Amino acid sequence: MYTIYTLLVIYYIYANLIYMKIRSCPNCGSEHYIKSGIVNQRQRYKCKDCNYFFSVNKIGKMIDHYYVNKALQLYLEGLSYREIERILGISHVSIMNWVKKYNIKRPYNPDYHPTYKIFNADELSSYFQDTNNLSGAGVVITELGDKFMLIKWERFRD
Repeated sequence: MYTIYTLLVIYYIYANLIYMKIRSCPNCGSEHYIKSGIVNQRQRYKCKDCNYFFSVNKIGKMIDHYYVNKALQLYLEGLSYREIERILGISHVSIMNWVKKYNIKRPYNPDYHPTYKIFNADELSSYFQDTNNLSGAGVVITELGDKFMLIKWERFRD
């Protein structure tokens, strides 16, 4: 009888084999291909129809689109890469790459600077009950999992 650990290992190996299976040539779509060596510890294949060499796709770490959208939104709201990294837990380099990839341009306005606070639902409602917090600045609220982020623009005072 197999233990649970053994079954999990078998399932993991089987799932990876199914995921890494080549179905067709990425160049021409043909299903006629042969093995053609190993490059960087990955199986290499050669298409018999178009003589194209290809290998198994690398299994990479994919970040959920929710976090990509949230990071770009926070960038447009005026937060720095490092601030977004601290809030979302995503590398600032990844955020910079997304900004370049999607060609995001932040509007430049030196008279205002954003400040942000993170609240849960009860803290957010009590924050808005105080009338002093409602005047003098624009406010955006965005959801971060089970918490809310309040971004407020305040004018630099001379």
